[in-house]
Amino acid sequence: MAKSLFVCQECGAEHRKWSGKCGDCGAWNAISEQVEAASARHVKKSQALLTSPITDIAMNQVQRRSTQIEELDRVLGGGLVPGSAILMGGSPGIGKSTMLLQAAARLAEQAPVLYITGEESIQQVGLRGERVQSKHKDLQLLAACDLEAMLATIDEVRASVVIVDSIQTTVSARLSSAPGTVSQVRDCAAALIQHCKQRGYVLILVGHVTKDGALAGPRVLEHMVDAVLYFEGDRGHAHRILRAVKNRFGPAGEIGVFEMSDRGLKGVTDASRLFLAERTADTSGSVVLACMEGTRPLLVEVQALVAPTVYATPKRSCVGLDVNRMAMLTAVLERRMGIPLSGQDVYVNVVGGAKVGEPAADLAVALAVLSSYQDRALPHRMAVFGEMGLTGEIRPVSQPENRVREAVNLGFSQVLMPDENHTRVQECKLTATLREHADVPSFIPVKHLAGAAEMALHARVS
Repeated sequence: MAKSLFVCQECGAEHRKWSGKCGDCGAWNAISEQVEAASARHVKKSQALLTSPITDIAMNQVQRRSTQIEELDRVLGGGLVPGSAILMGGSPGIGKSTMLLQAAARLAEQAPVLYITGEESIQQVGLRGERVQSKHKDLQLLAACDLEAMLATIDEVRASVVIVDSIQTTVSARLSSAPGTVSQVRDCAAALIQHCKQRGYVLILVGHVTKDGALAGPRVLEHMVDAVLYFEGDRGHAHRILRAVKNRFGPAGEIGVFEMSDRGLKGVTDASRLFLAERTADTSGSVVLACMEGTRPLLVEVQALVAPTVYATPKRSCVGLDVNRMAMLTAVLERRMGIPLSGQDVYVNVVGGAKVGEPAADLAVALAVLSSYQDRALPHRMAVFGEMGLTGEIRPVSQPENRVREAVNLGFSQVLMPDENHTRVQECKLTATLREHADVPSFIPVKHLAGAAEMALHARVS
C-alpha cells in the first residue's frame, strides 16, 4: 500500500504532515507531498560478505586522464580519475555546459565520450559545439531524462566519460515524484554513481544552484560524489573561477581561472596579472594582497573607501570578503589605533570579482581602510599579507615563500609580512635565488598593526 510523505525540497527532511516552514533548515514553502510504496514486511536475511585486510590490497598507480585544459586539470588534481564521480555547480549562464563541452571534445580524442543533455536538444548542443570549436566524431550526444534508458545507453556506448547535464532533470520510473525533487535527485544520482563505480568510467554531473548560491537538492548529494566543483564569477567580468570545494583525489580549495570569449572559455595561467591589469598608481585605499587559493599563489587588489555616515549606525559593507571579519578589523583599528570609524561608513572590495576567505587578508584590509581614511597612498609596488589579532598583533600565515615568489615574479619591490614569516623566508633558498637578480626586493617584517602602518604609509617610496 502506498503512503504519503512530506519532504523538504531544500534539505530532504521528512515530516509527518505538511507545514509552511521546515523545522530542520527553516526554509519556507519547501515541503511537498510525495507518494512512496510501502516496504515489504519480511526481509530476507543477508549472508555475511567476505572482508579483505588492507595490507593485501594492491595499490596500483591510478592513471589520470588529462582533459588537455590546464586550468581544469589543476582543479581536478592532475586530471580525471577512472571510476570517479564529479559534481559541478554554478549559477545559470556562468559557463558550466560550455566548459564541459570543450573538455568532452578533447577527451573524445583519446576515448569515446557520452554527453547526455536533459535541458537542451542535441541540435542546440551541436550549435554550441560549432561556436566554441568543440566537435569530434567520438563525442556522442544524447537528449534524454529517463534514468533507466540512460543506463542502458551507457552500457551500449561503453564511453570512458559520461556527462549528465543536469541531474535535476533526470527521473526514474520507479519513483512517482516530479523531476528535481529530493527523492528523484538522490536516487538517480545514487544509481548513476554506483553504475560508474562498477563500470569504471568517469561520471560528471551538472547541478543547479539555489538563489543563495548553494547546490540545489539534498546535501547528501555532495557527500556521495568524489569531487564538488563550483563555478564563480560575475557576468560583468570576462573571467570565471572554478573552485574545488571537495576533492578526494586532489587538494580541496584549488582554483582555476578562465576567461570567457566568443570561442568559449580559455584558461588563464597568469591570473595575478589579470586581476591587477587595470590597477592605478598613487590611489589611496588600494592595497595588493598576496593570498593563496589552494596551492596557487594569487595577487589581488583590495580597495577600501571610508566616508562620513549619514545614518545613526555606520555601514560596513564588503564584496569578496567576510563582512563579519571586516567589521572586526574596523573595531581593532578604532580601539588599538585610535581611528574614529564610529562615524564613518566603510566599504571594502576585492577587485575583479575574486573571493578571499583566508585570514591572511586581514593586514591588507586594515591598511586599505587606513589608507583611505588618511587619504595617503601606499607604495605602488608593495604587496602585503598577514593575519591580525584583536590586540593588533600580526600573526604568521602559511606558505609565505610561494606568496613572496609570486610578488617578485610580478615585479613588486617591497613585501610587507609578519615577522615570523620574514624569518622563514630569509632561511629558505628563495633569498639566495633572488640575490642573483639586479633588483633585490625588500622584505619588511612587522609585529603590530601600528608598525605596519608606519612602514607602509609614512615611509612611502615610489
